[in-house]
Amino acid sequence: MIRKRGESKSSSVDEKNPEVTVSPMCPRVKRSKKEDAVSVIEKSMRDTIAAIGEDLDRQGLVKTPLRAAKAMVDLASGYKMDLKDVVNEAVFEAESQDMVVVRDIPFHSLCEHHVLPFYGRVHVGYVPRDTILGISKFARIVNMYAKRLQIQERLTSKIAQAIQQTLNPLGVVVVVEASHMCMEMRGVQKIGSITSTCSKLGVFQGGQSEYAKEFWAHIRR
Repeated sequence: MIRKRGESKSSSVDEKNPEVTVSPMCPRVKRSKKEDAVSVIEKSMRDTIAAIGEDLDRQGLVKTPLRAAKAMVDLASGYKMDLKDVVNEAVFEAESQDMVVVRDIPFHSLCEHHVLPFYGRVHVGYVPRDTILGISKFARIVNMYAKRLQIQERLTSKIAQAIQQTLNPLGVVVVVEASHMCMEMRGVQKIGSITSTCSKLGVFQGGQSEYAKEFWAHIRR
């Protein structure tokens, strides 16, 4: 590579791979995919803020595109998560087939229709067959699917399917209760409404299931 007169000697770009910066202190530094995502979203946020008529040079907005880009990458970090890594071998032998209920798991997600938040609580119940799952992993599974562009119905189903896949229990039930900002901040602007969704697998299916009745009794206490 030929350096032009006046060009800094401190660093240069690898011509074969423009993502790689070469410098005396750090010969090959490659930008991560996360940094690339932040850069792309930052530019988009600058365009968006300008399009609504704001002044990007105003003191309060100078760093807003970057902050918003980093926030979006975090809010969508579930796409980078894998169920096997989330569970991380925290599956143990069951000593009984008594129902396990984990209630009031808080979550935040983004509605895929308007990219506005919806948030609430998740209640999980399952009847072990041979194995149980470490309690904290239920919250991690919720996060994995909540930190994506999402709809509540799919979120509910995905959590139930993940638990079924991990444990193969006799049955799984998942209930999600949430408030949607796309309904409160825009459109009909009805504040205080709650949307409930439920996914039932195995022994929880059927209107007369004793397991389902026991589960509802637990979460309504």
